[in-house]
Amino acid sequence: MESLIPRLFIPPKQSFFLFGPRGTGKSTWLKANMPDAVWIDLLEADEFRSYSARPERLKELVLANSERKIVVIDEIQKVPGLLNVVHSLIEKKLGLRFILTGSSSRKLKKTGTDLLAGRLIKQTLHPFMAVELSRKFNLTSALKLGLLPLVFSAVDPAAVLRTYASLYVREEVQMEGLARNIGNFSRFLEAISFSHGSLLNMSNVARECEVERKVVEAYITILEDLLLAFRVPVFSKKAKRATIAHPKFYYFDAGVYRSLRPCGSLDRPEEIEGASLEGLIAQHLIAWSSYRGEKNKVYFWRTTAGSEVDFVVYGEEVFWAIEVKNTSKIRTEDLRSLRSFKSEYPQSNAFLLYRGKERLRKNNVLCIPCDEFLLNLDPKKIKLF
Repeated sequence: MESLIPRLFIPPKQSFFLFGPRGTGKSTWLKANMPDAVWIDLLEADEFRSYSARPERLKELVLANSERKIVVIDEIQKVPGLLNVVHSLIEKKLGLRFILTGSSSRKLKKTGTDLLAGRLIKQTLHPFMAVELSRKFNLTSALKLGLLPLVFSAVDPAAVLRTYASLYVREEVQMEGLARNIGNFSRFLEAISFSHGSLLNMSNVARECEVERKVVEAYITILEDLLLAFRVPVFSKKAKRATIAHPKFYYFDAGVYRSLRPCGSLDRPEEIEGASLEGLIAQHLIAWSSYRGEKNKVYFWRTTAGSEVDFVVYGEEVFWAIEVKNTSKIRTEDLRSLRSFKSEYPQSNAFLLYRGKERLRKNNVLCIPCDEFLLNLDPKKIKLF
C-alpha cells in the first residue's frame, strides 16, 4: 500500500503550502505524519459549502481546538478566501502551524489572493522516486504505468491511469471553468503529448488542434498551474556557441504521458518508449532538485548547429550533463554531444544513461544503466557515483 512506502519529502518546521498533482499522496502522507491535526477537507461537499459561505468559521474551529497546534486544509484552492483567515490567525502568534495542500495554484493566482509570502513556504510532493520504492521499482513498469502513487497502489493500475486525465478534465478544468471549450482542451491534451520530450512549438500544436496559438499558450499554462506538466529551459550560461530559445515540454509523469499519447500502426513503439524514458528521467531530476531545496535547476542544451544534451543540472551543488539513450549498446556517436558539451564546459560531469547492464567509462563519460542511475538519485546525497 502507498501509506507503507516512506517518502523522501521533509516538511519545514513552519507553516507551508504542499502542492502536487492529484494522486501524489499528499493527504496520505499528512494523515500518517500529522495524525492529531485539525483537518478540513474541502473535497467534502458539506465542508466546501460551509467554508465557502463563511470562511471565518475556520477561526471558530481553531480556537475551539486550541490544544491542537497543527491545522491541515486539504485542497485550499477550492476556497481561496480561507487564506485571509489563515493570515489573520498567523498574525495573532498563537503558535499554530498551518499546512495547506493544493493540486492547483491557478485559482489562488487568478483571484489575486495573498499567498502569504514569507509566512508559508511553498513545497511540492512529486510522484514516487525510484529510491523511495527501492526493490519495488521496476523500470519497465515505470515506463508504461508511471510512478504516480494513486496508480502504483491500485489493484488495477492500468484502469486507474486510463481515467486519470479524464478525472482532471472533469473535476478541475470543466468544473472550475478553466477552458471555455472542453472538447478543444481534450484534443489539446493528446496533441501536446507528441511534444513530450521535444522542443515546444506552439504553432504546430495549434495547427494540430485547429485553434489559435494564444489558445494553446493558455492551455499549456493551465497544465502547468494544475502541475500536470513542466517546461525545461535551455542552458545558455556563458555559452560560446549560439543556443536555441525554445524550451522542452514534459508531462509530469511517464504513465500519464503514455495514457494520453495516441498510438497507431504508423507509430514506432521504440519512439514512444524513448520519449517515456526521457520523461521518467526528467521527473526524477525535477523531484531530486525540489527535495534538495531548489539549489540546482534542470535545463537542456542545444546549439543552433544541432548538438543537444538532454539534461543539464546546474546550481550551487552540481554541474551534470546527462544524455539518455533507449538502447542497450553504446555507439561512438552517442557520446558526441556530451563530448561537445564537455569541451565547452570542462568542469561538468558527463553521464550517458542507457538500457544496458554494465557501468562503463568511455571518453571521460560515465555510462550508467538507467535503473541504476535512478536508484542512486537520492535527494539525501549529492555524489551519486
